[in-house]
Amino acid sequence: MAFDRHASGRRALLLCAAAGLALAAVRAFGDEAKPASPIYGITVPDGYRDWRLIAPALEDAPLNELRAVLGNDVAVQAYRTGTLPFPDGSVLVKLAWKRTPSAEFDSATVPGPATTVQVMVKDAARYPQSGGWGFGRFIDGKPVDEAQHQTCFACHETRVKERDFVFTRYAR
Repeated sequence: MAFDRHASGRRALLLCAAAGLALAAVRAFGDEAKPASPIYGITVPDGYRDWRLIAPALEDAPLNELRAVLGNDVAVQAYRTGTLPFPDGSVLVKLAWKRTPSAEFDSATVPGPATTVQVMVKDAARYPQSGGWGFGRFIDGKPVDEAQHQTCFACHETRVKERDFVFTRYAR
């Protein structure tokens, strides 16, 4: 049997394309080896701590938290241009810590122990029942139970439907 270098090249190209699509799916929908949220299947995105700050926030009692919302490049661009609804591929991550008085400066509050990492992923085709958003809430890297995830969209829908279900406003 003669070697057909063109057929071999096509097979290699197809394998590369398939590998690229698989990698894109893992990046978009999460790594199966990572803990995923019930209902939505969201995982904590790799590298999110290097994303840009969207806004900080203070949450009063009973949570008493300092929060920071970070966004990937797609979300940041949507915020900067005022694009609503957010485009598919937008990802927001909210970090939260207990508010702790600073030991060095009496009037300052600093982050204490971490409480949660919350993730929103925009994918209208995957999440049509929740305004196009998938939700994940994690404590110590593990997703909270299904009952807590069932409250995510209802809260967002009731309070911020007109802003594509996103609470956080861009801090300029």
